[in-house]
Amino acid sequence: MAKKKIEKEILPPAPIEIGEISDVVETNYMPYAMSVIVSRAIPEIDGFKPSHRKLLYTMYKMGLMTGQTTKCAKVSGATMNLNPHGDASIYETLVRLTTARESLLHPFIESKGTFGKQYSDLPYAASRYTECKLDKFCETIFEGIDKDAVDFVDSYDHTSTEPVLLPTAFPNILVSPNSGIAVGLASRICSFNLAEVCDLTSLYLKNGAVSDDELMDVLKAPDFSTGAYIIYDRAKMLSIYKKGEGTFKVRAKYTYDKSERRILIEEIPYTTTAEKIKDAIVKPVRDGKLNDISDVRNETDLKGLRIAIDLKRGAVDPEKLMAKLFRATPLEDTFACNFTVLIGGSPRTLGVMELIDEWCAFRIECLRRIYIYDCGKKKDKLHLLYGLKEILLDIDKAVRIVRNTELEADVVPNLMEGFGIDEIQAEYVADIKLRYMNREYILKRIDEIDDLEKEIAELEEIINSDKKIKNVIVKQLADIKKKYGKPRKTLLIYGEDVGTDISLEEEHEEYPVVAFLSKDGYFKKCLPSSLRVSDNHLYKENDSLLTSSETTNCSEILFLTSSAQVYKAHLYDFGVLKASQMGAYVPGALTMDPGEKTVAMLCLNNYDGDIVLFFANGKGVRIPLDSYKTVNNRRKLVKAFYADSPLIALFKIGECGEYLLRTDNCRALLVNVEQIVRKTTRTSSGSQLITLKKGASVVSVEPYNPTVKPLQKESKYRKSVLPAAGAVFEDFDPEILQQTLIN
Repeated sequence: MAKKKIEKEILPPAPIEIGEISDVVETNYMPYAMSVIVSRAIPEIDGFKPSHRKLLYTMYKMGLMTGQTTKCAKVSGATMNLNPHGDASIYETLVRLTTARESLLHPFIESKGTFGKQYSDLPYAASRYTECKLDKFCETIFEGIDKDAVDFVDSYDHTSTEPVLLPTAFPNILVSPNSGIAVGLASRICSFNLAEVCDLTSLYLKNGAVSDDELMDVLKAPDFSTGAYIIYDRAKMLSIYKKGEGTFKVRAKYTYDKSERRILIEEIPYTTTAEKIKDAIVKPVRDGKLNDISDVRNETDLKGLRIAIDLKRGAVDPEKLMAKLFRATPLEDTFACNFTVLIGGSPRTLGVMELIDEWCAFRIECLRRIYIYDCGKKKDKLHLLYGLKEILLDIDKAVRIVRNTELEADVVPNLMEGFGIDEIQAEYVADIKLRYMNREYILKRIDEIDDLEKEIAELEEIINSDKKIKNVIVKQLADIKKKYGKPRKTLLIYGEDVGTDISLEEEHEEYPVVAFLSKDGYFKKCLPSSLRVSDNHLYKENDSLLTSSETTNCSEILFLTSSAQVYKAHLYDFGVLKASQMGAYVPGALTMDPGEKTVAMLCLNNYDGDIVLFFANGKGVRIPLDSYKTVNNRRKLVKAFYADSPLIALFKIGECGEYLLRTDNCRALLVNVEQIVRKTTRTSSGSQLITLKKGASVVSVEPYNPTVKPLQKESKYRKSVLPAAGAVFEDFDPEILQQTLIN
């Protein structure tokens, strides 16, 4: 029998449902964003992220406050009951909290094994080789956790519970450094000295407020586990304390061994590592910018940090050399503060005193809950003793009631009826062993009633008084300071002690030059004297001059590109050429991205003032120059300006007060610089200056100086209200215009 051919029905593809973008964001993006903010990246008022809290609480429940250390692999595995993100991330968190790592001034985990170092890229050993237990210091963060001090929630799989916060007995939020990047926001909290934080908190609790002078006198500055120096500026530091945002500089400590002609660096900024510093020193040595150094060695090991710099005979003064290195390497680095924390599930950026105020409110509530718990336990015990006291009146009666009761279930009801006590008291009396049914035992127990009543009264008095609870906190802080306080590791140096920074660039001779950039991206630096001899420039076919600038050899130069990026260099990076030479191809010299072209150039000696940018779509914007200033000598800035329309021209404000915009349909408009909107964001488009017809665009922008080349009918090109269409441009040479349109 022939098999019947079965044809499969081909169904059309199901239509794709496209919802509103707001609905998509609300249902998909926002839950993810809030999860990252609340559950991962941002610390809370106890000073911990969820990963820290889950790990430490797991170790606490494992009994690792006392006894011997256990394998870190075992701890990581146990923590997975609360943290579903895998043992690798858990172990990485554990490593940072250990004594061996030296990431914290007051580590929470005592460790055995290789855990790397905060100041080095040395790797840490696998979790199966290392051991850990909770450090004794953890008694300050778990006090009262078993007495209802904080709320508990179910774990992610609902098989256990975990604390929402840890009842830290000191403001750990200011003592343990924290950093995290969430969706749309970030947090970076520096560490402070424990003793200073305790003193400041006590002062606030006693007085209810702290003046700015008291704040700065008590909490002098941040303190890091890696030591080094903070270049101290009282006004800037106070601003950080008040706003919760700002930056300060940290500088390495060094000593000079004159006999060996060797600089030894043994403390570095918290933000860098010995390997990064060595690499940063080696590069200028190889480039010939530091000829006084013969060798650089990273001698860091598990015993501590050590970077050795050997100097050549007849080398420059070590202080001057270090001044150069501070300027050019991470030996001096910037710490950016952002005190963003979660308060009640919402992210807030708070100043130091605001953080202390929030912690005090949190700690007061923790202690009140502990005292309520203790008071409740004592009241329960007192209640039982009251029932026992009733039995004292007639022990024989109690024995008779029990003996004469036929059914076991009737013992408790009969005792309740016989002595006028409740069920709980009757259950307690009924469970007393026969050997304890004597007057001596009962009298001893009853003697506790007076003490319990007194203790309960004292607890209730504390519970109902914020002042008394604050006094308790002050006493606890004093005890913590005495027991765990340490001298500052990070010392302060003031402006007058820093000396003059000497950059590597200062070795270059400063003299006047003229910079030229062609449309195809060829750059050359010429001496004014050579231009007086010959100013006939050599260009490739179809290439011509784009812009030129009179400046100096030590000036910084910014190249703006077709990809809306900025590449930074110095004039001394380029050799002196004659006008008859082609010049350096900038995209190749600065290693630009494939297909990227230079569209503008700006030479400057400082970042004061504003620049104005004009785009082909008729828009223009003023941007402060300091938005292009980089702290760490970055040579490339991405998203450096508005990218949705080609850049036509840029000028530094102050060179001219008016600019003539010309379009490819022969219209022109005079724009005063004051009519251009100032924006602080580099990528802002600013505002529309000239109204363009469909398909039209701005082709040129020139500074307008009526004293040099006045327009015959300049008033018709000026408009009081922008955007404006301008007017037909009549003051032109047809040949020049034709050349403009061709180019």
